[in-house]
Amino acid sequence: MSNRKIISFIVIAALLGGFLGSLASSKTANASVFDDIWNFLSGGNQSPSSTASSTKAQSESSYASKNSYEQAIIDAVKKASPAVVSIVISKDVPIIEQCPESLSPFANLPPEFQQFFGQNFNFQTYVPCQKGTQKQDVGGGSGFIVSSDGLIITNKHVVSDTSADYTVFLNDGKKYSAKVLARDPVQDLALIKIEAANLPTVTLGDSDGLELGQTAIAIGNALGEFRNTVSMGVISGLSRTITAASDSSGNQETIQGVIQTDAAINPGNSGGPLLDLNGDVVGINTAIVSGAQNIGFAIPINQAKRDIESVKQSGVIKTPYLGVRYLMVNSDIAKKQSLPVDYGALLRGDDNGPAVVPNSPADKAGLKAEDIILEVDGTKVDDSNPLISLVNQHSVGDTLNLKVQRGSQTIDVNVTLEERPSGQ
Repeated sequence: MSNRKIISFIVIAALLGGFLGSLASSKTANASVFDDIWNFLSGGNQSPSSTASSTKAQSESSYASKNSYEQAIIDAVKKASPAVVSIVISKDVPIIEQCPESLSPFANLPPEFQQFFGQNFNFQTYVPCQKGTQKQDVGGGSGFIVSSDGLIITNKHVVSDTSADYTVFLNDGKKYSAKVLARDPVQDLALIKIEAANLPTVTLGDSDGLELGQTAIAIGNALGEFRNTVSMGVISGLSRTITAASDSSGNQETIQGVIQTDAAINPGNSGGPLLDLNGDVVGINTAIVSGAQNIGFAIPINQAKRDIESVKQSGVIKTPYLGVRYLMVNSDIAKKQSLPVDYGALLRGDDNGPAVVPNSPADKAGLKAEDIILEVDGTKVDDSNPLISLVNQHSVGDTLNLKVQRGSQTIDVNVTLEERPSGQ
């Protein structure tokens, strides 16, 4: 090596040593000079240890919105999501295969003629046949945990098949077999149970205070595939009455007093919660309008609270029963039928039975066909407060004061609610 090259190497080494020495002398007690050596040699990049620490810090940090409204939505979802579950429906379905079958082209001939053709004229074909059964997933829905010991509320139509098995998947991926405890005979509600403890639960809000235009957040198992899907919109309507398919067989059920929302509710969302901005459950997603743009419906949570408490206390849903059939009165009906009032519930029979069911609480209280129930405990009976909704706000054994229009007279009738008989 030439003297010039040796001198150059010595100068570079001296400069490097001086640079590193100045860095080392300026380091604080919490840093290492070797970190700066790494930074210098790697063009200023962080050391492997500091890079790992930075990555860990970033993974532990969460997105914080500068917009208070957006942050409220994020917080509401975080609050409720751990208690939202997916429900998978499975059952034994037949295994269909193509089985060989020998057929004769002369099978339709009378027996006395078939003997002339012998047995060599048969040909083989394949026809569908059943080869046993196998367990398959046939559907899905949603629900949410209302008690830490595994009590879950969902839609009745999600768990309507008594021959099916139901599996619940929690937000953390754990799965449990579920038992159906009770199905509401009037509302599209059911309660199921899993064997678990210390589970997260939702906070039940107050659906009576909802306002048109307020924010609504839906969470559910969209299409039975995408768990805990979140969609957002507003409360589009209140106290709607809808007729919806109640099960896979196409049976229909009329649901009254439901919330309308434009938050996207997809198949599989049924039974999931509808939240307000506080993250409290105000409704239970139940139905959509096929072919429409974001018209969905949810059962108000206040209508479900009685079922929840009833199951907690007795293990069954005890539904209050009045025992009447009626027609809701509005201005058009009042005008056409010359009624003295333009609101209320007109007691009138139909093809399903009489206006007042014999031996029912209504019958015992003296209600008659063509009576018009105007108020229940001082609350006006109208489209915003259908009779069935007002009755369902009470429990078995409660006594209601009814204001009734009978002909030209207005009378007061007290009626004590009983438990709904089986089949009613």
